[in-house]
Amino acid sequence: MPVYSYECKDCGEKFDMLVGVGTGGEELKCQKCNSKRIKKVFAPFSFTINGGSSSSSGSCPTGTCNLD
Repeated sequence: MPVYSYECKDCGEKFDMLVGVGTGGEELKCQKCNSKRIKKVFAPFSFTINGGSSSSSGSCPTGTCNLD
């Protein structure tokens, strides 16, 4: 199951949630205020290559992709 980052539109709380495949989103709510007005937000990620550590912010592995 993938982990997604969310932000509450009511209180501004940012949180991560493990979401099952095929979930319609109806049970997703803010962990702080219980509002169902949440939005999925972009979150940077990191990864490991051949025992070394690298990181990237975005879906472009080189960090040089044009996202416009």
